[in-house]
Amino acid sequence: MFQNILLGFETALTAENLMWCFVGVLMGTVIGVLPGLGSTTGVAILLPLTLGLEPVTALIMLAGIYYGAQYGGTITSVLISTPGEASTVVTTIDGYQMARRGRAGAALSISAIGSFVAAIISLALLVVLAPPFAEFALSFGPPEMLAVMVLGLATIVSFSGDDKVLGATMAVLGLLIAMVGVDTGSGVARFTFGSVDLLSGIPFVEVMIGLFAVGEVLHQIREGAAAPIRARFRDLMISRSDLSRSAAPILRGSFLGFLFGCLPGAGSTLASFMAYGIEKRVSRRSSEFGSGAIEGVAAPESANNAAANANFVPTLTLGVPGGATTAVLLGAFTIYGIQPGPLLFDQQPALVWGLLASFFIGNLILLVLNLPLAPVFAQLLRVPYGYMYPLILLTSVVGAYSISNNLFSVWVVFLFGLVGYAMKRLNFPMAPLVLGLVLGPLFEKALVQTSAIGDGNLLILFTRPLCLTVLIVAALLLAGPSVIARLRPGRRPTPPAREPAATRKVDQ
Repeated sequence: MFQNILLGFETALTAENLMWCFVGVLMGTVIGVLPGLGSTTGVAILLPLTLGLEPVTALIMLAGIYYGAQYGGTITSVLISTPGEASTVVTTIDGYQMARRGRAGAALSISAIGSFVAAIISLALLVVLAPPFAEFALSFGPPEMLAVMVLGLATIVSFSGDDKVLGATMAVLGLLIAMVGVDTGSGVARFTFGSVDLLSGIPFVEVMIGLFAVGEVLHQIREGAAAPIRARFRDLMISRSDLSRSAAPILRGSFLGFLFGCLPGAGSTLASFMAYGIEKRVSRRSSEFGSGAIEGVAAPESANNAAANANFVPTLTLGVPGGATTAVLLGAFTIYGIQPGPLLFDQQPALVWGLLASFFIGNLILLVLNLPLAPVFAQLLRVPYGYMYPLILLTSVVGAYSISNNLFSVWVVFLFGLVGYAMKRLNFPMAPLVLGLVLGPLFEKALVQTSAIGDGNLLILFTRPLCLTVLIVAALLLAGPSVIARLRPGRRPTPPAREPAATRKVDQ
């Protein structure tokens, strides 16, 4: 193992590989900043440019784009409430509120630090546990994935604020929106109303841009343009207190993200939502979540970066993509004549270990680049909002159009911009709706496959030990707070504030 690690760093630390690693993470950061592009599109677009490179060099660059985009998406999520990546949607909840309080620099800094620590932890786990975790992932069939989706839906309680019924209603609305398109079981179009554009469903990224970016702009215009942030430069820096508060969330998010990243199809988006929900449950400052808790940034940012690295576990060891971006990277392996699978580690150790070592180097480059620049990025909030709003709208429209190159995506952005504005006005929680949208397609696919395996009998879930374990955890997540509150009648937990309410309070 030690010799393999040395071989990996020997491969990754050549001048050419270092240069292309730097180019990859830099381009990934830029791609992540642009709403709508994302790591999957960025890797697909730039793949042809790597055909003249050595396979290991090309893969190092493409992997750099992948995890560089994770941090780039955080920048716009924090500064202008516009998620650049699907996995940074949950960061918007507390990151943007920190920015409105003049703490954007601290939010961006803890994102960089959390991402780096998560990269180190996930890389160590990847090196040591890749083969056994790959076998563990193989034991997750459709019933197990359905149980995981139920567990994901159970976290809605954490995002619902003090009105659980309203939160559940918004989650069901998200699931209904996710049903638009072609039925997974029969292949028949549903809720498309004859529109060809709706056959592939309502696009997730455009919905996020509309709900968060356009909805926030419309809300701020109605409330009256807020004064630009005038925080002192030293206030933009991260403090020792921030680091101590974030240490445990970063560790929990890293391990949770790695676990979810190893599951094919689960992805970093679900990992970030789960990390946020769990952190809100275990934190002693749960009442601050939604109004600018730094733990609400540290945990999901660590989780999505760890999941991005862990996506390579099934990709390298089984030849099964862990997510959309690794599916594109799997195509790159094929182009270079490389066959991922159990024999890859023995047949091409320099390539595999060089790629793994580049994760550490690339994340170190990101930390060195972005940690000093975090307060500089935060200075953008000094720009008067009268100039910022047109820029945000323009970025949103360009980002949406670039996804599919047609105006349908732009109309989706504006439609859900109105929905986001209405939700802010009515004080409806937005996170459960987003979680329903994320889990909807995954939940339906697992449900159809599980039903087919059990010949229509879903009780098969209770006959599989792993399924039963996950379902028990989901039940405890739902019922645990109520049980604890009844066991301690003298101490009533403070109800957490919902995100839109916090937004209005900060604006005023």
